[in-house]
Amino acid sequence: MSIERVRAYFKQFGIEERILEFSVSSATVELAAQAVGCEPGRIAKTLSFMVGEQPILIVAAGDARVDNAKYKAQFHKKAKMLTPDEAAELIGHAVGGVCPFAVNEGVAVYLDESLKKYETVFPACGSSNSAIELTIEELEKYSGFESWVDVGK
Repeated sequence: MSIERVRAYFKQFGIEERILEFSVSSATVELAAQAVGCEPGRIAKTLSFMVGEQPILIVAAGDARVDNAKYKAQFHKKAKMLTPDEAAELIGHAVGGVCPFAVNEGVAVYLDESLKKYETVFPACGSSNSAIELTIEELEKYSGFESWVDVGK
């Protein structure tokens, strides 16, 4: 199970106990915001795309939308989201629990500028009923991100 991979990953940093598990689904931004008790923007949604032959993740504020023109300018390709089956296989997490932690080798992680307006955000932890509260600095550290991007509208 994906959440166990994330828990093991966080254990090396001593923060595995900070993972929140809910008795309700947190698979969508709206459900996650209700489960956590915060505004939707503070949910750090992780979107999975294919750029050429490489799967990538973009972590963005829950209320942000991907701007296709900005995406194409950044990655020089049209935005092509992974299907649920592709996400599970290529990223290592199922849709609803996709997160930038404990992902498969070769997956590049990008953080969208939309996150910077928050002190802390809540990304998923590999399951459709989990999250962890992280500062932006912690998100940078634990996600192993490549760079900040501005692909939101």
